[in-house]
Amino acid sequence: MKIAFYDTKPYDKPAFEKLCAEKGMELSFYDFKLNPDTAKLAAGCDAVCVFVNDNVNAEVIDKLYAEGVKAVALRCAGYNNVDIKHAYKKLHVVHVPAYSPYAVAEHAMAMLLTSIRRIHKAYIRTRDYNFSLSGLVGYDLHGKTAGIVGTGRIGRVFADICRGFGMRVIAYDKFPAAESGLEYMPLDDLLRTADVISLHCPLTAETEHMIDRAAIAKMKKGVVILNTSRGKLIDTEALIDGIKERKVGAACLDVYEEEADVFFNDNSGHIMDDDTLARLISMPNVIVTSHQAFLTEEALENIAAATIQNLTEIFSENGICANELCYRCGDIESCKKCRNKKCF
Repeated sequence: MKIAFYDTKPYDKPAFEKLCAEKGMELSFYDFKLNPDTAKLAAGCDAVCVFVNDNVNAEVIDKLYAEGVKAVALRCAGYNNVDIKHAYKKLHVVHVPAYSPYAVAEHAMAMLLTSIRRIHKAYIRTRDYNFSLSGLVGYDLHGKTAGIVGTGRIGRVFADICRGFGMRVIAYDKFPAAESGLEYMPLDDLLRTADVISLHCPLTAETEHMIDRAAIAKMKKGVVILNTSRGKLIDTEALIDGIKERKVGAACLDVYEEEADVFFNDNSGHIMDDDTLARLISMPNVIVTSHQAFLTEEALENIAAATIQNLTEIFSENGICANELCYRCGDIESCKKCRNKKCF
């Protein structure tokens, strides 16, 4: 099996190279993203392996299909960058729905603690031998209310971490997790009640900009907003206004809605063209990390193992893969639940 690996970073290679060597698979690594211009480099390959900012739209799908590519393997959980409907009957699309919920949930808590205890500011001060405590007053998480939006595996792990800090946990999910023990409530009630709001849901037409001006207006004054899922869950301009109006006390963002041309790259020697992101980073109560919540050794190994397993199953005799994303049933999630045969 030949695989074209797009948007390669140094940390991607070791686990994939080891597994592919064991399986007799041939990998071609490219450090640029998949797009209509780079799709032709997959000619002769059986599959392409892509990440969150690769563009797998209808045009790219048609070009890959014309080059003989049969599958797209996402080495991530999200799939909003893939036109799943257009891929039906052309390319099989697989993803990694769970690689390490602990990695993402722990990163969310790390950002929250860094923000409310001013750890990032203290670190910078002490590097200059400034040991003043002025301006570093934080507050306890114990007794506060954490509102979790999206209670898949990551959301539930984050809930467990919050409980460990003595927080009350409330949750919203269109499809509540059975027997989770979580206190579910309507989204509007969660927004009004929570001291900390953490987003752990996929990006869909329904969830895009779910945190907008109207949502922020319902929140408590001083609320902390965490986002380790997808950038477009938040209307960034509305968030900035909420911060400037002192409604939002802090924001911890591992994702950003216009991150595609910025994140994962070293732009330290360049002027930031994105004025919105520059404004966010300049705010003292905003922490931005560059989509690194997933980045642990365990997660990278799990991603590689699951991706190779997905491709092995897709190209097997029966072609059934539990992690395939398909539009055969008219709804991606429904198709995943009822799969008992090859999608096409």
